[in-house]
Amino acid sequence: MRVVGLTGGIGSGKSLVGEFFAQLGAQVLDADDLARKAIERGTFGFEEVIARFGDEILKNGDIDRRVLGEKIFGNANKKKQLESIIHPLVKSAFDAATVRLGEDDIVVYEVPLIFEAQVQNRFDYIITVESEIVTRLERLKNRGLTRAESEARISAQATPLQRRTIADYVIENDGSREDLLREVEHLWTDVLPGIGHRKR
Repeated sequence: MRVVGLTGGIGSGKSLVGEFFAQLGAQVLDADDLARKAIERGTFGFEEVIARFGDEILKNGDIDRRVLGEKIFGNANKKKQLESIIHPLVKSAFDAATVRLGEDDIVVYEVPLIFEAQVQNRFDYIITVESEIVTRLERLKNRGLTRAESEARISAQATPLQRRTIADYVIENDGSREDLLREVEHLWTDVLPGIGHRKR
């Protein structure tokens, strides 16, 4: 199969792009969603994370992702510990979801941190979704984040320029939903069917 990486900064609209691809018939997988499921209560990942980080990350019996995020934010060692648990589980979930696909099938895989993790060589094609900073801040405000929280999350990610250096295609998402849908339709109909496999 061919794997299309879908990335972009927080508030750029990449999740909406993923929804549009799904509506058009693409198999869309979300790395964040796979990671969440990997550490749900009752899973092996849940037990491993609790063993490593302690009961203080629990809320009502579930892992509080905000507390867990605060524990690893700015701590490279703890971040690596968490990734060593979650990444293999996410890969297994991805493999299980795509096991029946043939070499001509296309998967759109939403991965916010392709540049940061330096995993661009795992994809046959990369799309980044970008928006002006004021647009992103407004979207994040509508999600309930304060300006300070939004700016901290944006600054913790790669810059738009860095994402562009690894992208095969850039979606500028500052227009209407209809504009965005038309661009996704163009990609799905006219661009992605012609991509090949990259040598890895």
